[in-house]
Amino acid sequence: MKGLRPIDLTFGAVFVCLMAIGANIAVWFPMLAVPIGGASVPLSLQTFFAILAGLMLGKKLGSISMITYILVGIAGVPVFAEMSAGPMALISPTGGFIISFVFIAFIVGAIAELSSKPSIPIYSIASIAGLLVNYGIGISYMYLAMNTWLELDISYLIAWSSMIPFLIKDTALACLSAVFMVNIAKRIPSRWMTVKA
Repeated sequence: MKGLRPIDLTFGAVFVCLMAIGANIAVWFPMLAVPIGGASVPLSLQTFFAILAGLMLGKKLGSISMITYILVGIAGVPVFAEMSAGPMALISPTGGFIISFVFIAFIVGAIAELSSKPSIPIYSIASIAGLLVNYGIGISYMYLAMNTWLELDISYLIAWSSMIPFLIKDTALACLSAVFMVNIAKRIPSRWMTVKA
């Protein structure tokens, strides 16, 4: 990617908006919030959209769009979960998941770029790799937060086991994103795509 084209900026902006929408599904549907460790953690579609950003935009533009999303939230626009904003969101127990979105898009995009044409197997591997990055960073950060500044004594195993409902949901969505991307690639002209399909 030598330079950003107008269509690249448009796709990047779309994913910033999709991340904001995906973060706040539970605002409109409160039953999608799950209590964990004394806190209510909302279900979201952010991991799905971060993976899709990597698949569709590639590692560079995908990660740039995720960085933009985070910076918009830090600047005060309520794009994080439960319509929150500001730098404090990054030091909350779920702040690691927010940070991980940049790495998800980069790694997913890097793997997807290995394929010269739409491929469900490659896209599936990329999506699962992104999911593992998401939970590896997010849960490790949550474990650190709960055992330090929140002073909640939990084990690393309990931290992982508490996220099983979310992991099941995001695994299904990660697999769906691979199929979804293959269908998108067939409908979007290749000249518009950052990743050559």
